[in-house]
Amino acid sequence: MENKEKKGNAFTNNPIVKAVGAQKIVVLLAVILLYVVFFVMSSSFRQYTTLVSLLDSSYYIGFMAIGVTFCLITGGVDLSIGTGMICYALMGAFCIVKLGMPVGVGMLICVVAGIIFGFFNGFLVAILNLPPFIATLCTMMITRGLGSIFTGGLSIAWPSSSTPQGWFRTIFKINTSGVLLPIGIVFLVLAVVIMSLVLNKTRPGRYIIAIGSNKEALRLSGVNVVKWQWLAYVISGFFTGLAAIAYAGVLSSSVAPGSGAGLELNAIGAAIIGGTSMNGGSGTVVGTLLGVLIMSLLNIGLPNIGLQANWQQIITGLVLILAISLDVFKNKKLARA
Repeated sequence: MENKEKKGNAFTNNPIVKAVGAQKIVVLLAVILLYVVFFVMSSSFRQYTTLVSLLDSSYYIGFMAIGVTFCLITGGVDLSIGTGMICYALMGAFCIVKLGMPVGVGMLICVVAGIIFGFFNGFLVAILNLPPFIATLCTMMITRGLGSIFTGGLSIAWPSSSTPQGWFRTIFKINTSGVLLPIGIVFLVLAVVIMSLVLNKTRPGRYIIAIGSNKEALRLSGVNVVKWQWLAYVISGFFTGLAAIAYAGVLSSSVAPGSGAGLELNAIGAAIIGGTSMNGGSGTVVGTLLGVLIMSLLNIGLPNIGLQANWQQIITGLVLILAISLDVFKNKKLARA
């Protein structure tokens, strides 16, 4: 029986697959396959500028996805990250452009605003015991309206790279002899490494995982569940603030108030595709990064093969349905085991 089981699970029993994770390998292969398909089907996709655009979109989706991974692992969710990112970017731009503050202060405002709203979401979920879906949906509406109020309903742009205040854009890409180097990927990967260590090698990370696995058992063991569940939403808020900086850093046009709804699905979808369970208790930040690459490839690749925006949304939605279905199937299989 044991030998038969090993033969039937040759892929999952492989030492490399065990070390890396079966889902990560499958998602990585999907990333490569998608890239090859778009590369073959579209001449415009083969251009270097398209690769830069692909990485540009991965920065703000990636930072949001890293943060929301922690919420999902607790068994919760943060739906406010999309509109929150736009709101914080508008706040920062307003302080820089209208109030004459240094761009560094505007960036700090993005992060502080993200932490404040993360703290607020944590209060609603961990203290008031509101369902995370409802609590963060309300915060989504608040941030969407607050961003518009801040700028009087007008779009506002961060300083361009040609101005002295535009130095912050070099965090994400620099121009070397006319060639744009997307160095922002270094900071995204660094964030993934750091938060992977936090999740897997620190007490807060282990408690956050344990909350999603069995919240009541953790509470009965004497752990302050409220504090660590609250922390997950603060982390999400912090990374949404970083996403706002990344969004402003790669966006050549103005930040539009009232936008951002739906962007949270890219980040949540990336985390789920990367192996984070919607039921909580499991997930990896590295897997989330691979999911981010899938979402960025879809966002950039589908327009390059001539698909209209409506078709892009349909295909992205179908991919998310597939990812969620696989998560449900995996959880049912584990429950039967």
